[in-house]
Amino acid sequence: MSDLVKISLPDGSLREMPQGSTPADVAAAIGPGLAKAALAARVNGELVDLSRPFTGDAQLALVTARDEADALDLARHDYAHVLAEAVQALFPDTQITFGPSTDDGFYYDFAPKHRPFTEEDLPVIEAEMRRIIQADKPLRREEWSREQLISRWKQQGESFKAEWAAELPGDEPLTVYWSGEDWLDMCRGPHLPSTGKLDPNAFKLTRVSGAYWRGDQNNAMLSRIYGTGWLNKKQLDAHLHRLEEAAKRDHRKLGQEMDLFHLQQEAHGSVFWHPKGYLIWRQLEAYMRRRLDAAGYVEVKTPQVMDARQWEQSGHWGKYRENMFVIPDEVPNTEDDGPVISGDADWMALKPMNCPAHVLIFKQGITSYRDLPLRMAEFGCCHRNEPHGALHGIMRVRQFTQDDAHIFVREDQLVSEVRDFCDLLDSIYKDLGFGTYAIKLALRPEKRFGSDEMWDQAEQELRDAVAASGRATAEFGWEELPGEGAFYAPKLEFHLTDAIGRTWQVGTIQSDRVLPERLDASYVGEDGNKHRPVMLHRAILGTFERFIGILIEHFAGKLPVWLAPVQAVVATIVSDADGYANDVADQLRAAGIRVETDLRNEKINYKVREHSLKKVPHLLVVGKREAEEGTVALRTLGAEHQKVIPLAEAIALLKAGATAPDLRG
Repeated sequence: MSDLVKISLPDGSLREMPQGSTPADVAAAIGPGLAKAALAARVNGELVDLSRPFTGDAQLALVTARDEADALDLARHDYAHVLAEAVQALFPDTQITFGPSTDDGFYYDFAPKHRPFTEEDLPVIEAEMRRIIQADKPLRREEWSREQLISRWKQQGESFKAEWAAELPGDEPLTVYWSGEDWLDMCRGPHLPSTGKLDPNAFKLTRVSGAYWRGDQNNAMLSRIYGTGWLNKKQLDAHLHRLEEAAKRDHRKLGQEMDLFHLQQEAHGSVFWHPKGYLIWRQLEAYMRRRLDAAGYVEVKTPQVMDARQWEQSGHWGKYRENMFVIPDEVPNTEDDGPVISGDADWMALKPMNCPAHVLIFKQGITSYRDLPLRMAEFGCCHRNEPHGALHGIMRVRQFTQDDAHIFVREDQLVSEVRDFCDLLDSIYKDLGFGTYAIKLALRPEKRFGSDEMWDQAEQELRDAVAASGRATAEFGWEELPGEGAFYAPKLEFHLTDAIGRTWQVGTIQSDRVLPERLDASYVGEDGNKHRPVMLHRAILGTFERFIGILIEHFAGKLPVWLAPVQAVVATIVSDADGYANDVADQLRAAGIRVETDLRNEKINYKVREHSLKKVPHLLVVGKREAEEGTVALRTLGAEHQKVIPLAEAIALLKAGATAPDLRG
């Protein structure tokens, strides 16, 4: 056996190191700057501690702060451990449980002995965390047996940790990490070399909530402390600014201020649309209907309630039953793949999706190969029994309307049809104010219908279609997501980026050969024989509810004029101008402008503030002078100054801005 191991580096160079060497040794051999900057390493693709010895020849990539995804995940994981150490230093009787990293930070669940933690505790915990970070305590990995772990946790009175340790494999080494010589936690790792690699000014504890042990409401209630963690203070400040912006843009707050909608317990998970909110819906729906008509879609309407046998045949009953509203809500018996419908009882279900109903329409009569592609659209109202805790404003609801469509194609038409869909979606997103989006391909999940050959073909067709559209590039954030597809089909996901950098997954298109087979859909081919169509499930907005919520937050309520429920308000300075104000409003309505008048006996500054809060795009102020001269003082939302212009010019200006993008000349 050689006394050296061969370490291949990303630049193609090779280094020979003594047996027992670590990634930290390689970094030091390359130079002191890299040794200081290194945070962890990827050895043969696996993320490991810098102090982890090589077990043989290896491919090595050292991780520094420039490798932001890995570096952030490491830092957030370490912030969680530092949080737990700080809490136990300040509250010694507190038991620790788990503390993972999250998309923008970390949390840790605790079992305090005397009282739950509150947000008043956070500043003192933050201060202790900074002390631990500045102490630059080494983070050291050790392998223990399960029995050692259980004994240690019981000795320390850590009943939750002992319970979890008892369920870990007994025939393999388990790992703990020491912080210095006085605190440890069991963890798979990896971790940074020491607490000092964290920036003490790049984290903030944000809130406290309750959480059940292991997520089970029958278990003990714990105190969960959340934090956000970053690599440096600049990143933290940018994140906190985004949070402030997000709070200002919260669609629930703006929806109330603009009188768009409300939610209440009597219809939990469903939206009460007010006249102004429903005007936004109607404008968006009319725009989408025109775009679909122009793209060769036919529109259908299908039942809300369907026989449960239909859902059993489609496969949704076995795979999706827990998310469906069933009438009655008890099913007769259960097998491994879901409840079974038997006997003569009429078990019905509110539809959670439109696809099986569209197949039933497709099967009416005889369809020829010449009839394909058939693009069948429905603004279909669906119901899904989402968990109570998952509901969020109008972003996630139980009753929703999809801009849904199913395209039935021959196999030779599939790539071009998906490419055309990508072009249509791109145009619509740009019309709606979203110039940036990413495309991701969600690949086969572990539990699925269909053969591997079918999935190979479907996944490759979607790759080919995106490539044909010119969008399988880094510019469009092209990425493949293993295991994220639906149980019947792979799918393309379209992720919008909003005005403050958040991403929203909205559009999808799925290439499905399973449902046409299960529901026996066919067309007559050129050879006179029956053939299965491929069914493309697709949506552009996703749901109207969620997309309107995204629009409200993206524009901070200042919607494009063509979508604004009230496009202009004519406000008077003095009552002598009331007649002229009504005449101005009449002429604006005749030009197709959605307008209101404000003739109240209030000061004009009060009126301006109130209509600005309601995000009215244009305010036309009129007084005695404007009435005599046939002018208006036009104030545009967000502009610093008003301008006095002739009424005819104001009408032409407002009319141009109030026209939907697809109707502009």
